[in-house]
Amino acid sequence: MAEKRRRQRRKTRFMRRMRLYTRAGMFLLISTMAVLMGMKFFEVGPFESKYVEQDDADMKIKKPNIDVRLLTVNSYSRPGTQSDKIENIVIHYTANPGTTAEQNRNYFEGLKDSRKTRASSHFIVGLKGEIIQCVPTWEIAYASNERNADTVSIETCHKTKDGTYTKATYKSMVHLTAWLCEKFGLTEKDIIRHYDITGKICPKYFVDDEDAWLKFKADVKEILEAE
Repeated sequence: MAEKRRRQRRKTRFMRRMRLYTRAGMFLLISTMAVLMGMKFFEVGPFESKYVEQDDADMKIKKPNIDVRLLTVNSYSRPGTQSDKIENIVIHYTANPGTTAEQNRNYFEGLKDSRKTRASSHFIVGLKGEIIQCVPTWEIAYASNERNADTVSIETCHKTKDGTYTKATYKSMVHLTAWLCEKFGLTEKDIIRHYDITGKICPKYFVDDEDAWLKFKADVKEILEAE
């Protein structure tokens, strides 16, 4: 009888431990799932969001007329490296008065042979408002220094040294920027200048005239809100 009671007590203790382990395991599982769901919701850790864009068919803003002239994949202007989640749209200027979008695109293409420097941009807006796309938005361009991976760059042409824009250029800049903001779920607050990243006077017109820069962002906001 004594042996039987000892076996029963051992069995009871064993069952208690199993129930304790089961409850601890369930708590750990639920806690882990809660943490993973939180990480997914806030897009952190293994769920950190990578490149994503809205489909054109689902967008309210009409896509501007874009001449897609992609650069050859090369180490000097289009490395073919995938972008991260896009956080900002960056405005640049060519600093080469009177040159066209075509000429600047050809300069970027020629870097694969000349190897003078690493430079490019996703888009170039020309003097007549034409837009050329040089690099897919899901790939990085050599435009915004340490922010290449999470930005889309717009290079802008200008006639004079002070960097002022033609009406056609400005109109296309506003439209393209607004369209890109909607595509990547951004607002006018997410539009920045190359100057804001590195302190370089680029784009000169919008660095020299802060009111003009604020007006540009307000014009983009108007399109975003109107749509």
